[in-house]
Amino acid sequence: MAKPDKVAAVADIADSFRNSSAAVVTQYSGLSVSQLSELRRALGDTANYRVAKNTLVKRAAEEAGVEGLDELFVGPTAIAFIEGEPVEAAKALRDFAKDNNALVIKGGYMDGKSLSVSEIERIADLESREVLLAKTAGALKAKLSQAAALFQAPASQIARLGAALEEKRKSEGGADEAAES
Repeated sequence: MAKPDKVAAVADIADSFRNSSAAVVTQYSGLSVSQLSELRRALGDTANYRVAKNTLVKRAAEEAGVEGLDELFVGPTAIAFIEGEPVEAAKALRDFAKDNNALVIKGGYMDGKSLSVSEIERIADLESREVLLAKTAGALKAKLSQAAALFQAPASQIARLGAALEEKRKSEGGADEAAES
């Protein structure tokens, strides 16, 4: 018979899997409490970093329909449940792991499939959503400026042609007057 606190823990972890946009599984052995607190601060509001027992996480993942992570649940396991965009949380985990060798990224889960460590690192290498939107807006603005210049070019060419024609007529008129005198 399952203990009520374990049933509640499994349900809570399963809800975290369902409500998160991504999850990153880590091994945290050797990290002090202060280092774990520092990691949680680095993750900020983008992720909830949770230490859990492997048997409970396996049951919760199965209950949530998450597949392909069972081999990651070995040894001391903690999971970063990411809410929203995964880029910032992946960067925070990668950077923390570089500074603290005790944190090992084992893999993850996003968009219905499991992620390898290299895929998580590629996500961390991406620029944030805001930066990508700003770059897209800049590119669109540049293209609009090019289009405006292209549409304006025929009108300015006609104006220059008209000015040149008028100048030619004046010079021809001046040459005719000089010939008459």
